[in-house]
Amino acid sequence: MNSICLVAGLLLAPLGDHITLRWQHSIEKVRWEEDYRLEAGALLLTEARVRGTGAGMEPPEQAVFEGGEWHYRPALPPLPQVELRQSPYVAPYTICTERRCALVTAWLPGLPEEAILVLKPCETVGG
Repeated sequence: MNSICLVAGLLLAPLGDHITLRWQHSIEKVRWEEDYRLEAGALLLTEARVRGTGAGMEPPEQAVFEGGEWHYRPALPPLPQVELRQSPYVAPYTICTERRCALVTAWLPGLPEEAILVLKPCETVGG
């Protein structure tokens, strides 16, 4: 399956070959977004956006302010996976695909209050 999967323990949701990950900074209450694309069996972070600054969230020098947010491309190599934390102390992540945007709790029904979430190529799940 040529798709990015959201995995938490035995829970799994195939998402498609590109997604947007959205969350709210826990201190500043500012929205962040990151776009990922599946490329050669890894996740490539193609763009990031943040709607403000502060508390360790300054955009890099190459960032461009457009449409009320900073846009930039982090200088990262393709990643084998991205780990996230589901916690009752912060708002849950939202994941958007071509078809829908939904909280991780909707993508993975039965997700516990606290969990490690992993975005990774579906072909590597279980391996």
